Amino acid sequence: MKKIILWLASIAVLATALLAGTGWWYKEQPLKVVRGSAEFTVPRGMAMRQAADMIWDSGVRADPRFLSTLARLSGRAQQIKAGTYQVTTGVTPWQLLLMLEKGDVARGSVRLVEGWTFNQMRTALEKHPDLLADTKDLSNAEILARIGASQEQPEGLFFPDTYVFDKRSKVSSVLTRAYQAMQKRLNGEWEGRVRDLPLKSPYDALILASVVEKETGRDADRTRIANVFINRLRVGMKLQTDPAVIYGMDGKFDGKLRRRDLDTDTPWNTYTRVGLPPTPISMPGLASLRAVMHPEGGDMLYFVARGDGSSEFSRTLNEHNRAVDRYQRNKGVSKN
Repeated sequence: MKKIILWLASIAVLATALLAGTGWWYKEQPLKVVRGSAEFTVPRGMAMRQAADMIWDSGVRADPRFLSTLARLSGRAQQIKAGTYQVTTGVTPWQLLLMLEKGDVARGSVRLVEGWTFNQMRTALEKHPDLLADTKDLSNAEILARIGASQEQPEGLFFPDTYVFDKRSKVSSVLTRAYQAMQKRLNGEWEGRVRDLPLKSPYDALILASVVEKETGRDADRTRIANVFINRLRVGMKLQTDPAVIYGMDGKFDGKLRRRDLDTDTPWNTYTRVGLPPTPISMPGLASLRAVMHPEGGDMLYFVARGDGSSEFSRTLNEHNRAVDRYQRNKGVSKN
């Protein structure tokens, strides 16, 4: 009888060892992924066994029972992180489990472009396939409240850059990062500005930087364009900047700016009003912020586009009119 018991015990030990060996072998074997790549989202609080079933349903051919058992025996069943994951053919069950433990989630990215308006930026974010459009039904004021902004208007408040995020993140989370980035950049540049600028606040600088962003066709001209506007503010001249007029037309611009457009008063019409527009007109980049804080010296008061991306600068109205005749007359483009 003792021999039988010993024999059965030996068989059980061998079977356990074989099973363990098979499991150890299997955890390192590349898995097949239907269509070569699969994506799945683990909600917060989901149990490992539920997650394993969902992973199988997504097309990752990791046996749910084995995967959940491996997680439990390795002490990782309670350590999996919520998020969206992306795996490809060749991942092993062990690698998959480590991804879940580390929260090695799939990433997306979006580029916010210098010169975009808030509406352009908002549309790009809300249509992004990897973002949850939690702002879709919110007003601009509600969006500002959600991201903790104190300003009343959203235009220009977001820093243009490429933002990397966990897939299935909220649009508001990207907006929060872009807003905080702009506040940091703007305040930093304001602290280092030249001290004789005719600007009362960082927000004034942001407004002017947004105009410079839209007016600049060549980077080398940026500080000179900023200087023209700074000089005009100093002497009380109207800025006469077409992009601000176009912004104030509220989407009615058809590609050609006419005399009646320049004569129609709006808060952003810098041909009818002296001083800065009431808000930014675009999202300025760092180069435009720096150009406004450190404009090129000189007494230029005018510039006109040459048609090749560069600008011709003038000190007097007579010089400017000659430049207009040379580069822009009869082209349907207004002049600064």
